[in-house]
Amino acid sequence: MTSSLCARRPAAPTIHGLPALFRENPMKLRHALLPLCLLAALPSLASARGFEVRDMVKLDRVSAPLLTADGAQVIFAKRMVDADLKASSSLWIRDLRTRDLAPPKRLSPEGWNVNSAALSADGRTVYFLSAKNGSQQLYAMPVAGGAPRQLTDFALDVDSYRVSPQGDRVLFSAGAFQECASDLACTATRLKQREQSKSSGVVFDSMFVRHWDTWADGRRNTLFVAPLPAAGAAAGKTATAISAGLAGDAPSKPFGGNEDFVWSPDGTSVVASIRVQGRQEPWSTNFDLYKLDASGKAAPVNLTAANPAWDAGPVFSADGKTLYYRAMKRPGFEADRFGLMALDLASGKTREIAPQWDRSADGITLSADGATLYTTAQDMGEHPLFAVQVADGAVSKVVGEGSISSFDVAGQTLAFTRNSLKSGDQVFTGTTAAGAPLRAITPSAGEMLPEVAFGDFEQFSFKGWNDETVHGYVVKPHDYQAGRKYPVTFLIHGGPQGSFGNGWSYRWNPQTYAGQGYAVVMIDFHGSTGYGQAFTDAISQHWGDRPLEDLQKGWAAAQQKYGFLDGDKACALGASYGGFMVNWIAGNWNEPWKCLVNHDGVFDQRAMGYATEELWFTEWEQGGTPYDVPQNYEKFNPVNHVANWRKPMLVVQGQLDYRIPVEQGLATFTALQRKGIESRFLYFPDENHWVLKPHNSVQWHDTVNAWLKQHIGQ
Repeated sequence: MTSSLCARRPAAPTIHGLPALFRENPMKLRHALLPLCLLAALPSLASARGFEVRDMVKLDRVSAPLLTADGAQVIFAKRMVDADLKASSSLWIRDLRTRDLAPPKRLSPEGWNVNSAALSADGRTVYFLSAKNGSQQLYAMPVAGGAPRQLTDFALDVDSYRVSPQGDRVLFSAGAFQECASDLACTATRLKQREQSKSSGVVFDSMFVRHWDTWADGRRNTLFVAPLPAAGAAAGKTATAISAGLAGDAPSKPFGGNEDFVWSPDGTSVVASIRVQGRQEPWSTNFDLYKLDASGKAAPVNLTAANPAWDAGPVFSADGKTLYYRAMKRPGFEADRFGLMALDLASGKTREIAPQWDRSADGITLSADGATLYTTAQDMGEHPLFAVQVADGAVSKVVGEGSISSFDVAGQTLAFTRNSLKSGDQVFTGTTAAGAPLRAITPSAGEMLPEVAFGDFEQFSFKGWNDETVHGYVVKPHDYQAGRKYPVTFLIHGGPQGSFGNGWSYRWNPQTYAGQGYAVVMIDFHGSTGYGQAFTDAISQHWGDRPLEDLQKGWAAAQQKYGFLDGDKACALGASYGGFMVNWIAGNWNEPWKCLVNHDGVFDQRAMGYATEELWFTEWEQGGTPYDVPQNYEKFNPVNHVANWRKPMLVVQGQLDYRIPVEQGLATFTALQRKGIESRFLYFPDENHWVLKPHNSVQWHDTVNAWLKQHIGQ
């Protein structure tokens, strides 16, 4: 490891899609602050090259900063890839008391892949998960350094965990057959017997038959409590199931983690967010907070039974008297606003802390004095960190500019990761005071790739549907020169309740298009998040009219405002809802486009309503089931407009996409081929709704870029 950021760093090496990315003369641009030594070393614009997918998959990725109790040190995770694009993950540490340019040091041992780090209450021990010995188990090591010690040796993998406040037990989740109760080996034995069975048929009596990218096998995510071994003792092998009596996953599938459960301060109980809905589970968003006895003896207690919508993210006050959490209000709507709630555990009374704040909170971190809740939320195309006062609900922005992806607070010390349209996550430290100076602990993408020029960007606005203000972003090509015109990639985000915004993506990254010499236009149409709940609500049952009007007006506004956009050389690209919109505009607004790219997009709304797994999504978005309101599914159904298709289209689909099943992509390609329209089908047998494997990501980008080059040049 070099001793200065001025030294050349090696270029070594993150929902919910559909059922959970300039002003000329002069242009006002955003720039990252780089060390003077690095600025001096940067190549001239003429010699700099553009950013491309091979750069992206090799970049180091940092995440999940943790502050020691005294705020003196920060630990974070780093993912790196080797020359063969094989990934490894490790823990790194930086002493914040030194003011030199010494880089962070590796904390976890070489040759270990680790994840999910946590610190002991005194900040002297770091816990983490690793499959070093073949099964993912819990380990611990001193923050000061030393050899990891294995704490658990269960018959099942530990998926997520929280160490008790007293440091004597671990609360963890594992995929288990709940009828096995506390017998972890029972689940392992049953799985082995199933593998050895001569028959392969599976009988289902209820949904979910499959979810996201896996078929149901009868296991549920279940919470267990186990004692942690004393110093020198062998790793623990036994645990007590505390949620097996509830027919729900804790944490939720497929993306839930330890934010779904928490210890009480005295260590006698646990609160977890669980959906217990029986056969209604695939069309319900009713998660409740259950109080679970840590000994597994007392029956669970539903603390939020009065709310039929989603309750999530429990956090206790230090005295254990108040439970803070996030709650939606409308059952069945996954993109409803998450409000910040306080539950008095003695009286059972609840109150919303900031009811006038029209943003959806992502999570809760409580200040040491209990007076402030820290949370992130999407806001006007960005994703800042906010401070919310518990007493009066006053909200202030702590850190803005870009997208805060994770953070930690210790006293007044703040550590966070932030990304933007020009860099992946960096670790920063500072204080919780708004506008306080920030210290970059890890390098930006530009610092790791000094030979690469990134496209500058600007947010713009225009009047869209209903004469309401709509925002978008324009990204310049990396080799921009005033007076030239550039072909355009028009990116359409998924969700549909989502946003591209001022953030970094490893799947749909505007810089990979700017790096090929294209300008990029992205519109946060009605339905996008971060502009108020009414704006988000506007797309439901209006997939094909309001957002289409925004896209049309945004495209016109961008061309009028930015003279370097060549509107005669443009292709539209989108995934998930964006893929639906590509299919929709193919039949309803195909005039401007030289080509189209549809990744995992809906082709037939009616078939989608019967084949997708999370039925609450389609039923909310279409206003009911396909048999109750068939007209709603047909109103904005791309299959009804195939006769108008005529633009070349690249179709991308993953076999393991159970959100938008593979038949939707195949049907799209079939329609194109049958009509004799130039088309290509990129199929991944081992990818889900996203393309995640590094080599597949490279192939995806190469295929898309070749399609663009064929139709709009560069």
